[in-house]
Amino acid sequence: MTSPVGREPRPNGTTAILAGVFGLLLAVLLGYLPLKFFVDYSFDGMDGRVRGVLGIYAAAALVLLAGALVTFFRAVTGAVLLLVGGLLAVAAVVLEPVLLYPGYFGDFFSAMFRFAPDDAFVRVGAAVGGPVVFVLAVLPWTFRYLRHRPAGSW
Repeated sequence: MTSPVGREPRPNGTTAILAGVFGLLLAVLLGYLPLKFFVDYSFDGMDGRVRGVLGIYAAAALVLLAGALVTFFRAVTGAVLLLVGGLLAVAAVVLEPVLLYPGYFGDFFSAMFRFAPDDAFVRVGAAVGGPVVFVLAVLPWTFRYLRHRPAGSW
C-alpha cells in the first residue's frame, strides 16, 4: 500500500526489536549454564550425555546471539535465526530430563518450576523465553519491518 505521494509507509519495528532484545537476553541466560559447568567441572570430567545437553544449551545461546545481532542490522536472516534459537532453547530444556534423568520427566519439571535445583532460573527462562522469542520472530510485522527497504537505499 502506498501513500498519496507514492511512497510506502515505514512498517513498525516493535516486534522485531523486541524479538532481538529478548533473543539477546535469552542468549546470555542460556550461555551461563554451559559456561558455569565447563568452569566448575572441566570438559574432561563430564559424561558424554552431560556434554551433549550443555552443547545444546550453548548452540541455542550462539544461534540466539547471532540472530539478535543480525536482527538489529535489519536482515531477515536474523528473524530466522531467532526462530531456530527459540526452538533450540525449548529443545534443550525438554531434552535434558530425557537424556540425563530418564523416567523422571515430571519430577524434573516440577522441581524446575519450584526453582529447587541449582540454576533452575536458566531452565525456566529457556522454557518461557524460547516460545516468546519464537512468537515475536514469527509475527508478520517482524518480517515486514525487516524486509522493508526505503526508496533510495541499496
